[in-house]
Amino acid sequence: MAGTLVGLDVPRQSRRHQIVPYALGRAQEREPAIGGVGLDVRYAVTPHLSAYGTVNPDFATIEADQELVNLTRFEVSLTEKRQFFLEGGELFNQRIRTFYSRRIADIEGGGKLLGKQGPWAMHVLATRADPLAAGGSAGYAVARVQRDVAARSNVGVLLSNRTVDGRNQGSVGGDASLYFTENWGLTGQLVHSYGQYSQGAGAFFVRPSYDSATAHFHVGYTHLGDRLADNVNVVGFIVDDDRREVDAAVNKTVWLPDGPVERVQYDSAYDVYWGQTGILRSWQVEESLAVDLRNRWTAAARHTEEFKRFERDFRNRQTGVEIGYNTRSYQSFRGGVSTGHNFDADFVLASAVAQYKLTDRTSTEYELQRLTLDPDPGGGGTWIHVVRASRFFTPDLFLRVFLQTNSAIDRRNVQAVFVYRYRPPFGTVQVAYQRGTAEFGQRSDQGHTLFLKVTTVL
Repeated sequence: MAGTLVGLDVPRQSRRHQIVPYALGRAQEREPAIGGVGLDVRYAVTPHLSAYGTVNPDFATIEADQELVNLTRFEVSLTEKRQFFLEGGELFNQRIRTFYSRRIADIEGGGKLLGKQGPWAMHVLATRADPLAAGGSAGYAVARVQRDVAARSNVGVLLSNRTVDGRNQGSVGGDASLYFTENWGLTGQLVHSYGQYSQGAGAFFVRPSYDSATAHFHVGYTHLGDRLADNVNVVGFIVDDDRREVDAAVNKTVWLPDGPVERVQYDSAYDVYWGQTGILRSWQVEESLAVDLRNRWTAAARHTEEFKRFERDFRNRQTGVEIGYNTRSYQSFRGGVSTGHNFDADFVLASAVAQYKLTDRTSTEYELQRLTLDPDPGGGGTWIHVVRASRFFTPDLFLRVFLQTNSAIDRRNVQAVFVYRYRPPFGTVQVAYQRGTAEFGQRSDQGHTLFLKVTTVL
């Protein structure tokens, strides 16, 4: 429905291999200067299948994780930004996430095989983690094979494993996305985990659905054993196990040919789950309505009601409104405010996002989150500011800047990377500055730090 992309003039690679070594130097305030070297190798086994190898890859100049407000009691899923894990990562997208690449810390080395041949697609990777990870040297092996079936369907299997001191832990499973007509389909997944526990270590889900250009409906059932996360989360991402869960959603979009209103969109989602012993643990209802005007302004209203059972019963709610301008393009703005009650505290959460091109070669982004809690004995109320800016002097000479603050943990993070690609895309010289870089939600004592990285292509 998006049309056909034509008119591209993409040169073919004349070589089947690329060897990309790098050298890195780092000088940090109050710390001795250090250096390091590493190597990336790429080899085209066939035109559609490539092998990748890496030794001591450098992730030092990658943008830090963005701070955000988390109103739940569960772990936040963080975006993967490391190039070794990004390419081909879409093959690992599953409802029950048995592979989450952020579980793998900075790695000493690794390799992967990635490609598609006819109806078959594969992504196989193996890495050795830093010796500090998991209390000792940890090896990770992940294999994904998927086959297209008919015009739009596919089936696949996924193995995710971590090995520490000869002990294996992880999961193996299969999944399918099947379409029986143009609109009706069925998705499902079956998982068996292994490791510390043999009982309560399985999971499955099944979800029939209807999809059209303007509507969606599904109802699904998910079973998560009460020990699933204990086994899987060394390499996967199970937010909360011990569930027998029923969820459903209804979405409808109406396009209007005339008048000031261009589109009206209604979304609703319903979820309830019990523990494996039959105790009600949670239910949640979400409703939202959004309106797009022809003058490029948008407005939306959302409401959520939920019940959560932890050390005792909680009844949470959240109501919010949002307005935006030109939100389908880069140069845009949106902002909103939500109020409600969350785990014995009243709250107000305000947010805003603005993106703007100062010139054809200079772009900026600003994000704000402001949370107030009443009462707030733990000091959870916060101001979060995030600024990004990019300046391209030429297509191969550019500067990127990232700043963020979180008042709740007194975090002030600054990163700037100046890049010259003298042999694009991999032959580069990078000068980077950092201060206050740390894990998500953590304070940092990193002082002024300067990096120099040189990469070439052989």
